[in-house]
Amino acid sequence: MEENTKNETNSEKQDPYAYLERDFSSENFKIEVKNLPKFYGMNEFRKLLNEKLKLNSNKIKTTRRNSPFAFVCFRNNEDRDNALQILSKYKWKGKELQVLKAKPAPDPLVKKRKIDSEEKLSNKSKFEGTQEERLKNSTIPYWNLEHNEQLKHKQDEIKKLIKKLGNDLVHTNPELHKWIEKQKSLYDGLPCELSNIRYADDNNGYRNKCEFTVGIDEETNLPTVGFRIGSYVNGTIGVGPVDSLIHIPDSMKLAAKVFQDFVRSSDLQVFNPEFHTGHFRQLMARSAPDQLMLVIGIHPQDLNEEKLNEFKKDVVDFFINRNGKIANVTSLYYQKIVKKNHNNDVAPSEHLWGDTHIYENILGLKFKISPEAFFQINTKGAEILYSTAMELAEPLANTTVLDVCCGTGTIGLCFSKKCKQVLGIEIIPQAIDDAKENAKLNQIDNADFFAGKAEEILGNICYKSTSNEVVAVLDPPRAGIHKKGVFQIRKILKINKVVYISCNPAAALENFVDFGRQESKKVNGDALVPTKAIAVDMFPYTKYCELVICFERWSKISKHFEDETKKVVETEENTKMEEIGIDKNELTTVELE
Repeated sequence: MEENTKNETNSEKQDPYAYLERDFSSENFKIEVKNLPKFYGMNEFRKLLNEKLKLNSNKIKTTRRNSPFAFVCFRNNEDRDNALQILSKYKWKGKELQVLKAKPAPDPLVKKRKIDSEEKLSNKSKFEGTQEERLKNSTIPYWNLEHNEQLKHKQDEIKKLIKKLGNDLVHTNPELHKWIEKQKSLYDGLPCELSNIRYADDNNGYRNKCEFTVGIDEETNLPTVGFRIGSYVNGTIGVGPVDSLIHIPDSMKLAAKVFQDFVRSSDLQVFNPEFHTGHFRQLMARSAPDQLMLVIGIHPQDLNEEKLNEFKKDVVDFFINRNGKIANVTSLYYQKIVKKNHNNDVAPSEHLWGDTHIYENILGLKFKISPEAFFQINTKGAEILYSTAMELAEPLANTTVLDVCCGTGTIGLCFSKKCKQVLGIEIIPQAIDDAKENAKLNQIDNADFFAGKAEEILGNICYKSTSNEVVAVLDPPRAGIHKKGVFQIRKILKINKVVYISCNPAAALENFVDFGRQESKKVNGDALVPTKAIAVDMFPYTKYCELVICFERWSKISKHFEDETKKVVETEENTKMEEIGIDKNELTTVELE
């Protein structure tokens, strides 16, 4: 029986479609939709399928934005056949759609494994370096560069992006053409001023949050707590230890090593992402001065409540009374993780022992941090980032700061001493509760926070402002904010300035362009154009940095531009008259006209 099981496993490892038989996958019920219109949005396409046509699609995949074809998956044959019938020759935006059944996609891990195996057999495999080097290249690709060289790379990338922003703005709003050309002449080809990149002095061990994966070290074949060597889609599920990673603090390295001992001594198995077996999945660590919070994530599989309770007690005992106490944990949590990145399958963290929160200080304020709370992963860098945002926002004593995507209120509360009022908006209710707690903790009474989607409640919240001088500060997720949120900000003319903080400027570029897009039936409100930008290196040794960019109303900028242009013209005319000996003061009104 064991031999048969082993053979079946080996067979599955070579078959990129074995996962279809192992558990449910909507890849079994997939169609390809062709001849899609030239311009469409994924959200728009999803609404067509699920809201208008009631087709119950499960997921939609495209190769690129505005692709002429897309793959749509369903949960069963009945839904797929229904979609084939309804979508066949259906006309959308003047295009007659074509549909057909599609083959399921192969498991990328197995496919890559098979390719690698074939390359080795034909002596075509390439040396990829040691496991330590591959782990560094995966997590901190700039590990072997001097910091000044890292900064140069990042500044150059930001410069390229802002140059592209200028070109895109001219294309989407021709009215800006003359002004942008003038700006380019002033700022080395850029549509706005770009200052030198800013950074914290100490770059080692800067991360205050890490999510360690529990997996198998492919070199030792032992359970390991660390980071993935690569990604699943690139054919890797191996995990390497983090001892050599310079951006991880020593307290977290110790915690990972100690928890690794616990995992290796446990009867529970490490989770296998290929076969969805095993238990240990993740160790999340958060640190602050003299504080360490750990959240242990496992897939419970078929463990009953009694066994889970035994596991939780064992974890507490290990960290408090046994070998784990050397990690000096101050807060311990447990989390059930069934399918990572699927919100419905990730349960809230359960407090097991110690403090319920940790506390961090930024710009003289104290912030309470729960396991799920968003907090910048580089505390010293965050102080520079927030100071930069305040510098560009230039709040006055009578200014209302509208903190969009406020999270736990860190940015808005830092602004509170420099403005009249702070109004925060966040989609996650728990984060709003934390923001209100942080306001009380710091005895700040001029800040209020509201839960909801920015595009839906922003208008109502903004009109709670007691001032006509409103500055919006945005610190959205990596992908930026919804297009509707950008257009809502443009419609609210009380907002005369926007300071946008982006941790992925390339992904946020569409937001930047939408701020300056020409007015139309869908886009109302005076455009907002970029006037100044500053990059902040929040993530040393990686390719990423934050960009703080300021946008101001075009009506204000254009008036100043017209006045300056008029002065230049008058100066040139006066110069010409002086050259030919004409005194302008002696000319009559008729002659001047």
